[in-house]
Amino acid sequence: MAHLGVGIGWRPEIADAVDRLDGLDWVEVVAENICPGHLPEALQRLRERGTRIVPHGVSLGLGGADRPDPQKLAALGERAVALGAPLVTEHIAFVRTSSPVLEAGHLLPVPRTRDALDVLCENVRIAQDALPVPLALENIAALFSWPGEEMTEGRFLTELVERTGVRLLIDVANLHTNRVNRGEDPAAVLDAIPLEALAYVHVAGGVERDGVWHDTHAHPVPPVVLDLLAELRSRVEPAGVLLERDDDFPPEAELAHELATIREVVTAAARKPGSVPEPKNTAAVPHTGAGARAATEPATGPQPQPVPGAQPEAGPQAGLEPQAGLGPKAEAASKPGPDPEPHAEAGPQAEAAPGPGADPEPDAGAGPQAAPCGGGGGARTRVALGQAALLSALVAGTPVPEGFDRARIRVQVRALAAKRADVVAKVAPELPGILGGRGPYRKAFLTYAKGRPMTAGYRRDALDFAEHLLIQDLPADPAARRRLTAWWRERAGARPPRRIVRWARTLVGRAA
Repeated sequence: MAHLGVGIGWRPEIADAVDRLDGLDWVEVVAENICPGHLPEALQRLRERGTRIVPHGVSLGLGGADRPDPQKLAALGERAVALGAPLVTEHIAFVRTSSPVLEAGHLLPVPRTRDALDVLCENVRIAQDALPVPLALENIAALFSWPGEEMTEGRFLTELVERTGVRLLIDVANLHTNRVNRGEDPAAVLDAIPLEALAYVHVAGGVERDGVWHDTHAHPVPPVVLDLLAELRSRVEPAGVLLERDDDFPPEAELAHELATIREVVTAAARKPGSVPEPKNTAAVPHTGAGARAATEPATGPQPQPVPGAQPEAGPQAGLEPQAGLGPKAEAASKPGPDPEPHAEAGPQAEAAPGPGADPEPDAGAGPQAAPCGGGGGARTRVALGQAALLSALVAGTPVPEGFDRARIRVQVRALAAKRADVVAKVAPELPGILGGRGPYRKAFLTYAKGRPMTAGYRRDALDFAEHLLIQDLPADPAARRRLTAWWRERAGARPPRRIVRWARTLVGRAA
């Protein structure tokens, strides 16, 4: 793995500050929020300056029961080529179900079972075959655990690496989150996983409320997370360490101080005598699939080349980061451009249900660790049933499946609804103004969201929310209702339902 150094997550809200940060080695950008050929000017300047840029995907859902969407894979590969990236990263999570069609709007944990591991491995192999550079996967933060799990986090990650050759992106803030929320020992995870597979490390802040740790990416990095970074550094020298910040951005000097602190922690841990033992396996973890060739390419990454099947996303929204105010570029919900995807664990993250993909062919030259994975139809069906039951409980109000901690599921339900409201407000920033401010908007949206799961992304969700209000003859103020009607008409390209139609729909809904 090429040396990356200390970096920061690039976001439009801090683009100027990032441009001026001294000693910044690299940046990571949310892949779904950029359009190749339409890079934000500040990001393009970094690229021209030689700053390495790594695309970080949030919408593949490789832990889901469905095979990865070929178009999403092509789009991710296209971004890697456009940025000259040495690798791409994603998450060990599921974000949607296809039967029924439901969007989580968040990264959700996969069960640590043999079935789930088989499905994940097959999906990873499909992704590796499709991507032009190596893939690394991130451990996620979670509010709850699955019942009936068969493996520890360390064993699950180790077998994933052994069976696919995928690299790991270890988020030490997520290790702390799972220590608080799920009682897991971060040191045990670090002891168990193959650290020779480490691509790089994430560091982020959060906050504890009522015994639950929320991985907000909106708070300073706490000492307990820096301690975990030092503990990881005592075991291995990571190729890169990256600070994530997705909301409530601090002044430039504070960002610079956090980066300096991270660099000092890494340096100090390296200075301790005997702090870096030999890794358990000094052999390089094999790469499989089309991305394998990029592992030995120069540090500048692969040369740009066409990606088969890639679907460029054009439009003015390039570079938007939906965890903070999107501004005028996100104004029109129906305009072309990517649907903003918030970053991992910081908020909603899914957009559309994946389509079918081809079964991966076993890599004959990958060695025994890259044995074919058994994500057959039976395993996929069982995983699909479990994920659909859980996601339906989280976003559609159905009963919580047996074995889950109901209190924690309630916390997750509230978090999903709140984040969904926040992202819709950033996709369609006019709505809070039309409805009388953040408070009235949020109350109206949370009422709308109960029992109305998102199925087609945040832009469609904004339009559906507006139409729902109009059907109910809301807002009550006639002037505000006229403004909402005009807003809806401009973006939907159609005339809103007439009052008699709205009444009829309301009566039908009440009868149901």
